[in-house]
This record gives sequence, C-alpha cells and structure tokens, in this order.
Amino acid sequence: QGSFCSRPIVSAAAMALAVVSEMAPKGVLRVAINMRNALLITGRSESGEPQGLAPSMAAAFAERLGTPVEYVPYSSPGELADDAAKDVWDVAMIGADPARGAHVNFTAPYCEIEATYVVPEASSLQSCDEVDREGVHIAVCARAAYDLWLERNIKAAEVVRAEGHAAAYELFNSGKFEALAGLRPKLLEDFDKVSGARMLPGKFMSVEQAACTKKGRDEGFRMLCEFIEEAKSSGLVKRLMERFGVEGQLSVAPPA
Repeated sequence: QGSFCSRPIVSAAAMALAVVSEMAPKGVLRVAINMRNALLITGRSESGEPQGLAPSMAAAFAERLGTPVEYVPYSSPGELADDAAKDVWDVAMIGADPARGAHVNFTAPYCEIEATYVVPEASSLQSCDEVDREGVHIAVCARAAYDLWLERNIKAAEVVRAEGHAAAYELFNSGKFEALAGLRPKLLEDFDKVSGARMLPGKFMSVEQAACTKKGRDEGFRMLCEFIEEAKSSGLVKRLMERFGVEGQLSVAPPA
C-alpha cells in the first residue's frame, strides 16, 4: 500500500521536472523584455537588470518554476518578435497580437493600455472613429502593437511609420499629418513634444500586455496561463502597478 501511495507523488515530481525542462531548457528562464515601454520597464537595478511590472511578473513566474531568471532586453518590440523562432529566449513579456503569433502562444493579458490619437488643435476630428477617412495621414511608431492593429483595421486613411517615438513626433510636427497614434499614457507624458495639438477622447484599441512562450511547450504554456490568471485574481498585478507607480496609467486585464 505504501508503494501504491508513492506513485502519484513520483509522477507529480516527474511532471514538474518535465515542465521546468520544457520552459527553461538551459537551466535558467530566459525572459525577453521590451525596454521601449516605459510603463512596464520603469528603471534598472544597480546591477543593470530591468525593473518594473513586466520583469517582476517574469521573476514571479520563474520563482513558480523554481528556476533563476535571466532577462534578454530588446530596444523595440519588433526586434523581440523577430527572434521568436530563435533559441535566445524562453518567455517574452510583450503586447499580444496575431501578427506576432507565428512561433509563440500568448496567454490572456495581465494588463491593458489604451491607444488613442493626437490631432492638430484646429482639426475637425472629434473622436477616434472619425480618423479612418480619405485624406487623413496617421504618424505612428513602427511595429508597436497598436501599429499592427492599424495595419489590419485602417481602410481609408494612410498610415506612415517612423522608427521610434521621437521620429513619429517629428513626422506629426511637420504639419503634413492629421493624426498621431500612440499609447495614451506615453502621449500624455510626451505632450510637450508635439506642437499645437489635442488628444482625442476614448481609444481606438487597447494594447493587451501578455506573456508568451514557444509553440510546442504545452505543459509549460498551461502553467504560464494559470500563473497569469492567478496574478490577476490574487492582486499581484495591482500591487506591482502600485509599487512601480503606474496604477493610474495601466488597468488590470479582466479574467480570461
């Protein structure tokens, strides 16, 4: 009877080891981080590691796995997504989008960020729904999650992409653009960098910040999904937002 009782325990332990091996095959959980998003990356530690909501979520998942965490920083989400097929990271904290899903599976989001438009002060545009019309030129930071949304959904307006936020602001300030797309908190933070402008109310979409891992890691992905849901329901996401001073700019995503 004793050996009969021990079999499920051994099986559970073996399964746990298998998940660790699947998710952290190098013995450390390599987590890709988009350093461009200042709402999710609010600074660096004395040792140079990224700090903020996204790295803290990654560290909590690594603790759940029982492995050390190693951050793999990227200067843009596009560069991070380009490496999805390579063996350079195991998990990524990034905005979920179908265009980024060729090689990875995304969890449900753990937080959301509104995206909206800035328009010239004298513009006749009054809502986000009015922007997609003939003759409207939209400046946007290339390959951001909201840019991928624009690429799929804008039918009449013309979207012009710039490499980085500063370049997108420069395009808008040229006077040749009817709208500038961006994350509401980032646009508010940088509002002094655009001239003679106002922000439209509401949103055209919400960027869903999620975690992802390589396709084929079925057990590990299930564990990652469970972790994200528990982090929302337990209040962990909200506490981390408060800790890093971004609770007024992000919202905890609803349950999956």
